[in-house]
Amino acid sequence: MRDLLWFDPDAEAPAFEPDPVKRARTAMNTELPRRFWKDVAVEGLGADAFRILLDGRPVKTPAKRDLVLPRHDLAEAVAAEWRAQTTHLAPSTMPHTRLANAVIDGVADRAAEVAADALRYAGSDLLCYRATSPVRLIDRQAAAWDPLLDWADETWGARLLVGEGVMHVAQDSDAIDALGAGVRALDPWRLAGLHAMTTLSGSLVIALAVVAGRLDRDAAWAAAHVDEHWSAELWGRDDEAEARLARRRRDFDVAAAFAGR
Repeated sequence: MRDLLWFDPDAEAPAFEPDPVKRARTAMNTELPRRFWKDVAVEGLGADAFRILLDGRPVKTPAKRDLVLPRHDLAEAVAAEWRAQTTHLAPSTMPHTRLANAVIDGVADRAAEVAADALRYAGSDLLCYRATSPVRLIDRQAAAWDPLLDWADETWGARLLVGEGVMHVAQDSDAIDALGAGVRALDPWRLAGLHAMTTLSGSLVIALAVVAGRLDRDAAWAAAHVDEHWSAELWGRDDEAEARLARRRRDFDVAAAFAGR
C-alpha cells in the first residue's frame, strides 16, 4: 500500500521553523508523487474533526499524522485542492493543505514558539512607521492605521508608539506583553492563521483585528498595502508585482479562513 506522504519518511527531520507557511513549504518542496487516486472525500469523525480520504484511505501529513481538520469548511477547501490536482501534485496550488500540515505537524506541538515569533512583529509593526511626505500619503496612513492602533489600545491595553521614517521605534514592553495575551489565547489553528497573516501583512495588529472580527479580509489587506496602492496610483501597476501580490493575497485569505474569518 502506498504511503500518502509529502516527503521521504526516512529523511532527517529539519530544524523547527516557527513560520507555519515556510515550514510546510519546506516539507512539500521535495520530490512529489504522481496523482494515483480517483476519489477525494471528507469524512466526519465528530463535531470538530474532519479528515480527508483518497480512495477511502486517510491522507497523511509529512510527519505521518492523519490530516484531520476542526471545521467542515476547511476540510472541504483541502479536499478541493486534492481534487484539482492533475498528473502530479503541485504544492503551490495547495495553500490550505500546506497550512493544515503546518498546524498538525508543527504549531500544535510548539504553540508557544509560534506565538512568540508572531509577537516579535509587534516590536516593528507596520502601522507604527509613517511617511514624512507627501501630505496625502500621511493622511491615508493615518486614516487607515490610527483607528487600528486605537482599537489595540482599547481592546488589549496596548498603546503602540508611532514614528516617522524608517528609524526603529522602541515599543513599551508592557504594550507588547498585552498583545501577547491575545496571541497566546488562540488555539493552534487560529494561531497559525494569525501568524501567517502577520508575516504577510507586516502587522500583528492587523492580524489580531482580523481574528477578532474588527476587520474583514478586504479591509485588512487594504490597510496592509496603503503604501503599495499609493505607489501604483503614482507610477502605474507592474505586472510582475501584481502577480506576486495576488499570490500573497491568496495566502492571506487562506490564513484568515484558518483564523475563523
